[in-house]
Amino acid sequence: MNEELQRLFNRLIEIEHVSTTLYLAMSAYMGKENYTGMANWLRLQSNEERAHLLKLIDFVVDKNGTVELTAVPAQPSNFGTPLETFQKVLEHEQFVTNSYRQAYNYAIQVDPQSAVIIQDFLREQIDEEAQTQTIVDRLTLAQNQPSALLLLDQELGQRQAAG
Repeated sequence: MNEELQRLFNRLIEIEHVSTTLYLAMSAYMGKENYTGMANWLRLQSNEERAHLLKLIDFVVDKNGTVELTAVPAQPSNFGTPLETFQKVLEHEQFVTNSYRQAYNYAIQVDPQSAVIIQDFLREQIDEEAQTQTIVDRLTLAQNQPSALLLLDQELGQRQAAG
């Protein structure tokens, strides 16, 4: 694994590490606000990002690269309304997609095996963004009406861990 590719993978590891802590912080906030379904959805999302983090670490190790885990910045403890929270999730997912896209554009030129791994994550990002966009759209439609928010909260609470 060349130095630039290793740097890119370590950057993706850092992004996934931040993602897992960000979504965990969001989950705690939503739980505190008594949106237990949204808290559950975000906790599962955090777990999913941790799985991505571990997969990237394993890949770098398997390619005889060096994993560099950096300190994760402190996360906020308040994310605003449910709509504002999920808008932040959507913005973050778009940032993640763009980061993987940039890494893929480099990897495809120098290491097709690495590009395949990155492409798997890019493919998954399609679903990540679509799910989050749907939640944002539905929260926008709800317009902070308590009954609509509670129904959405209940629905998001039905999310199961990916198997």
